[in-house]
Amino acid sequence: MIDVRVLTGAALDAALDDVAGLRITVFRDWPYLYDGSVEYEREYLQTYRDSPGAILVGAFDGRRLVGAATGTPMEDHADEFAEPFKSVGLPLDRIFYCAESVLLPEYRGQGIGHRFFDAREAHARALNRSHVAFCGVQRPEDHPLRPSIYRSNDAFWRKRGYEQLPGIVAEFSWKDVGEEAESRKPLQFWMRAL
Repeated sequence: MIDVRVLTGAALDAALDDVAGLRITVFRDWPYLYDGSVEYEREYLQTYRDSPGAILVGAFDGRRLVGAATGTPMEDHADEFAEPFKSVGLPLDRIFYCAESVLLPEYRGQGIGHRFFDAREAHARALNRSHVAFCGVQRPEDHPLRPSIYRSNDAFWRKRGYEQLPGIVAEFSWKDVGEEAESRKPLQFWMRAL
């Protein structure tokens, strides 16, 4: 039985190195193709240490962290993610940002993804947020590394009430597998009202 629980404060801080390892492992696959490093992860994950409204939902198999989902108030996350929302007309302090959701492949299909969203949405409500948003990387259909059997998460997200926000796209840089340097990638935002 997988134990899914919310971590905040010191417990969140203590788990971040394991979250870094999960991000490096899971995001290396399609569609992120992330060639990550521990140094980059430590800097990126500092947001969760700094934000009093941050949440980490951990999925544990015994004591081993096998999945994690994070979130922060939108105004506490990277400027690259908040910038596109200026055109939406919704104040940033009404939006909760669901950041990564990473789960090792052998644990997928057991409802853990729903539990990740349930916990983050409940946290957003507790923070008096009216909307929850997240984004996903956009890759060309003809990308040479796209698996022939790839299935996107779009149906899962729509089932949970999320819809794409046309034209609301962030750009963020990371180093892809096989690249020498970082390059910018578009990330399409999705949102729902709580």
